[in-house]
Order: sequence, then structure tokens, then C-alpha cells
Amino acid sequence: MEHIYIAMVDTPGLFAGIIRRFLKQKYIHVVISLDERLEEAYSFGRRNPRLPFFAGFEREDKNRILRAFPTADYRVCELECSVEQKERIRRRLRQDYQYRKSSHYAVAGLFFIMCGIPFYQRDHYTCSSYIARLLAENHIDISSKHFSLVTPKDFYYYPYKRTVFEGRLAKLVEG
Repeated sequence: MEHIYIAMVDTPGLFAGIIRRFLKQKYIHVVISLDERLEEAYSFGRRNPRLPFFAGFEREDKNRILRAFPTADYRVCELECSVEQKERIRRRLRQDYQYRKSSHYAVAGLFFIMCGIPFYQRDHYTCSSYIARLLAENHIDISSKHFSLVTPKDFYYYPYKRTVFEGRLAKLVEG
């Protein structure tokens, strides 16, 4: 058995505050990682941690995020998967990263999420919809909802996970 990791993130900011109020939970961003220390981690989010206006598929740099958000809290959870599932996920993440400039954050999708209407625009995702789709394609179903309606809350309540870290990002970076 292998593992993949989902990091749920709480960062400060106006846009994050709006999402936090809508979801009614602390963690409002999700990241997928191939390791529990988040050395190889990806998400649909800010291209630059300090600028919320430019977002897409990115490889997470936890040191850069720490500099931008020294009070960020993380909850890292482990999900079981097979060797084959992990390898397919790894290949897809690396392939999508090569073509990251053609992927964009699904700003229009946020309205549809609030209305509960499935909506998919090619190569446009939220952080949670991308990971939900990737996992579902590999037979790991976070939710029975259409992937475009999955939110960080669904990852928070997913029963088949084990928390391996919870606390300040600074503590995770220090090791």
C-alpha cells in the first residue's frame, strides 16, 4: 500500500475570508502531495502567494508560502492508494505541471458551486475540483458530487483519511 497526501490550508486574506465564510470552516484551500512533508505538492491556486488575482495550476513552494503567510495553518492528511494509483497520479501531476500555463482558476465556477449546479469549463478548476477529478479518475472518490461541486469541506469530512500533521506551516517547514 502507498499513500498520497492532502493538505488543507488556512491562509489570511480577503478572498480567503470570503471563502471561509461561505464554507463555514477554517481550511479553505487544498493541496495534493506525493509525500507527507509536501516536498512535491501541487494545487490550483495563486501563482504568486502574495497576489490573489493570478491563479492556476502550480507546484507549491512551502518556503515561499511561509514567507508570504507566516501564520498559515496546515492539516496534512494521508490517503491510502495502490502503487499503481500513486504512479498514475504522479505522472498526471507532472504532465499537468508541464502545461500549467494553459490551465486557469475557475472563477466562474465559484458562482455555480454556491448554486449547487455542476459546471466545467475546459482547463479551469478550483483547488478542490482539480484534486477531486484527479482522484476520481484513479478510483479514489472524495465525494459523490460532480467534481466541479467538490469543496475543501468535502476533503475535511472525507472519512478515509488519517491526519499526520496539524499546525503552523512554520512547524512543518522546520521539520
